[in-house]
Amino acid sequence: MRNYILSIAAATALLSCDIDKTQSTELPEVDVDVETEAGQLPEFDVDWADVNVGTRTKMVEVPKVVVVMEEEEIEVPYLDVDMPDDYEDGEKMERSLMIAAEVQGKAHDIEIQEIRASQSKLYVIATLEEMDEDLGDKTMRVQDQIEINAPDLDVHYIIVGKKPARTFNNQYMYVNTMNDLNDKVSNAKVIYNR
Repeated sequence: MRNYILSIAAATALLSCDIDKTQSTELPEVDVDVETEAGQLPEFDVDWADVNVGTRTKMVEVPKVVVVMEEEEIEVPYLDVDMPDDYEDGEKMERSLMIAAEVQGKAHDIEIQEIRASQSKLYVIATLEEMDEDLGDKTMRVQDQIEINAPDLDVHYIIVGKKPARTFNNQYMYVNTMNDLNDKVSNAKVIYNR
């Protein structure tokens, strides 16, 4: 309690006095002449693993796909399209409208069912169906095509069926059923029907 009373008394004394600065502060000047020698940092020798980079021959399993393409004469559908006279780019050219899918597990069949047209757009609609044949660990690519003689048109490919889990298949739009086609496609004029 005594310390408490002394603290209050000291605080009262400081608060009750008036302090005026009469002279500025100046630090003393010191002249020091020091000689130094360069110091030395410690050095460390760290031993770590030696790493040698190179190649070595080893037997590993590498997936290989061998595709044999043979040319055969077969009947393919052919469309000759004459656009209205007011169509700007009326020069026709022949080309293939080809749609394909890459599948695993079971063999599949793909067939172009319809081609629909709206203004300068063509919609190539194919079905992809799973077959009974087991492919084992092999990958199979199935395709269908139609030949067309027409001006340069904007072609969209749509596959009706379950999308196989292969990167190749990302280039096409997949829908579950024909009823899932959007309004632009549904309302387009059917120009080919298998």
